[in-house]
Amino acid sequence: MLKLRGIVKSYGDRRVLDDVSFDVAPGRLTGFVGGNGAGKTTTMRIVLGLLAHEAGEVSLGGQALTPAARRDFGYMPEERGLYPKMKVLEQIVYLARLHGFSKQDATDSATALLEQLGLGERLGDNVEALSLGNQQRAQIAAALVHEPQVLILDEPFSGLDPLAVDVVAGVLQERAAQGTAVLFSSHQLDVVERLCDDLVIIAGGEIRAQGSREQLRAAHSSRRFELISSGDAGWLREQPGVDVVEFDGGYAVFDADSDESAQAALRRAVEGGDVTSFAPQHPSLAQIFKEVIR
Repeated sequence: MLKLRGIVKSYGDRRVLDDVSFDVAPGRLTGFVGGNGAGKTTTMRIVLGLLAHEAGEVSLGGQALTPAARRDFGYMPEERGLYPKMKVLEQIVYLARLHGFSKQDATDSATALLEQLGLGERLGDNVEALSLGNQQRAQIAAALVHEPQVLILDEPFSGLDPLAVDVVAGVLQERAAQGTAVLFSSHQLDVVERLCDDLVIIAGGEIRAQGSREQLRAAHSSRRFELISSGDAGWLREQPGVDVVEFDGGYAVFDADSDESAQAALRRAVEGGDVTSFAPQHPSLAQIFKEVIR
């Protein structure tokens, strides 16, 4: 378990991180979201030892992080950092060898990973000859090739088309399933919502919300329900404790002032016709994000 506790960071008189605390669990994908300047990249760089912090602690497995422990980390910065004149395979092999892989093991690992990321036909191309999206895939390969225990990715889906997003998401899910702790930031909230197990929302250098995707949805859910029935649901407009948000024949979305009011509406719907569906509407991550940082 990667743990951050009470992290504080300032630039002069400006505090950019204030008591930042959260966990990144092995085998889970943790989405780290916030607006520009919220503190995501600064937090990641502190975890990696690239920035100092004034207070707090970062630990892994209950032990304070050391440079040796960080060798088991994989990192993809938002700014691309590959050598443009090197060939794609040559570069990923080189990075694996820096982590102690033999030449053959490094070549095998790099080749398999690049093929999995859809770059199998570009192994001999210089990095600068790749499209920006393919450079992003190569950058992800650089972070993964040494099979890190902890993976930290800053905007890994930036510049990727929808098919490439699916490819990269699949690779990250596979690594998490193998026990890797994955922390990634992204402004693409729909991708974060689909991919992550846990969420951390930061704004103004402070953690505003955190927890599993299900926990945050439950915590920020209102009593909004969707009803689909064979009968006309117009009666909902006169139902006590109910405020109709959307209505079209047998389809309705409504807010209830209590669970009892919602159940009373369901009973009346069942009495009036066949009920195809009745379920609470959960907020999207984008809605939760807007509510939390407002």
